[in-house]
Amino acid sequence: MDSDEENVEEVVEGPLDEDGQPHGFCTVTFSSSDRFEGHFTHGEKNGKGKFFFFDGSTLEGFYVDDALQGQGVYTHEDCSCLNGTYVDGELNGPAQEFDGEGRLVFRGQYKDNSRCGECWVYHPDGGCVFGEVNEEGEMSGDSVAYVYPDGCTALYGSFVDGELIKARLASLSSETGRPRFQITVNSPVFSYDKSTSSCMATHALLPDPYESQRVFVADSLIRGAGQGLFARTDAEAGTVMAFYNGVRITHSEVDGRDWSLNGNTISLDEETVIDVPQPFDQTEVYCASLGHKANHAFIPNCKYDPFAHPRFGLIKCIRTLRAVQKGEELTVAYGYDHESSGENGPEAPEWYKKELEEFQQKQEAPTGQ
Repeated sequence: MDSDEENVEEVVEGPLDEDGQPHGFCTVTFSSSDRFEGHFTHGEKNGKGKFFFFDGSTLEGFYVDDALQGQGVYTHEDCSCLNGTYVDGELNGPAQEFDGEGRLVFRGQYKDNSRCGECWVYHPDGGCVFGEVNEEGEMSGDSVAYVYPDGCTALYGSFVDGELIKARLASLSSETGRPRFQITVNSPVFSYDKSTSSCMATHALLPDPYESQRVFVADSLIRGAGQGLFARTDAEAGTVMAFYNGVRITHSEVDGRDWSLNGNTISLDEETVIDVPQPFDQTEVYCASLGHKANHAFIPNCKYDPFAHPRFGLIKCIRTLRAVQKGEELTVAYGYDHESSGENGPEAPEWYKKELEEFQQKQEAPTGQ
């Protein structure tokens, strides 16, 4: 990444030695439009320097005899970056990678510019995968683990390129410095089980182990809401509490049917809606995930967030907006359109319209009424 062997110097700005070579702090622009700013000694980069590449990326570090040595930072055009260890201009040693928002996405080792050995790959939602990468840099093998956002609960077993094949419940311990996983005795086998348009899950009655530690289903405290989702333990703001898995259907399917069929639908992206149809809304039939049991509130204590689940694939999770206490009912804002779209009012089911009207009236009422 720091080589200019194929580039031809076009412009040198700064002091030159008696042979016309850069000597001191100089700016050198190459034929490729790459630019280097840093210290030179008789034409060779020596000392702090920074490459500005034509694609908008940069590479900054300390150069010795024209090669980057020690710590270097490669920053992409989107502001994601790699902080790595360089030997003679090549990545060799510990490295960390961050996305454009500054979140850690990789921690591990590089050898000759490729990932090697035991590495961590972090997801924006708080989950991560740990294991030894193969020659292609892929997290594949029989000793790989997905670690849930609590940093303790894990699924340990076989993965291919970071995707779960089969694994058992385990707990992560790092007391000795190196991660160790203790497999739970008599743990069921978990496997990749992404839903389709017609199949919720192959093992519909196999609960998610992380979710089971954090929530339970009981009669809602909200009038007429049926069952609800409750916190099994105290949780801080930003805690993932439950997962929302279901069949995957299109927005046009949802829009073209009666509201009575859309009680457990949630938008995943511009193409896909996650739906928990009857009778899978009953825990006796389906309990692999419980996020669909959270009821609506105009001032909720939780929100929906994207989540890359090891078993269900990309789904939504329920994450706390504030600290919640053990036994507290978890609520989310369903996000129906509040704007009127004709004489029938907003595009929302009747119960929602009624609750919205009552909520707005309470908000508008004078203090003390």
